[in-house]
Amino acid sequence: MNDASWLSKRLKSLHMSLQTSLTSDQRTSRQQIGDQGEQQALAHLEQAGLRLVQRNFLCKGGEIDLIMQDQASLVFVEVRKRSSAQFGGAIASITASKQKRMVHAAQVYLQKLTSVPACRFDAVLIQGEQLTWLKNIIS
Repeated sequence: MNDASWLSKRLKSLHMSLQTSLTSDQRTSRQQIGDQGEQQALAHLEQAGLRLVQRNFLCKGGEIDLIMQDQASLVFVEVRKRSSAQFGGAIASITASKQKRMVHAAQVYLQKLTSVPACRFDAVLIQGEQLTWLKNIIS
């Protein structure tokens, strides 16, 4: 095999390896657990009649896990999954600082809209096997 042929085959092999590694799930186990929690929350909210608008809205300084439509209202949803109630459980993890980042992200999102609908902030808390949906967590 000549050098050019070997190099060509090697480049193709490296390209395939790179594509495979880029498409494989490289998220941490903690991120994967969070993704599972978001999927559980989404299924629960859709079953309750809400419609997904956007998932994982990110901006500088904030994030919204799920943005849902509940009739005429836009709902910004924070999802928290914890294995137990230790250290205050899922609700305790939504600190004042986290709430501030949620509000900031919602404001950034709303600035992109032509008209601002009624809005609210909800939380879906998953502790062990129990799912709790809290509405209007920020006033």
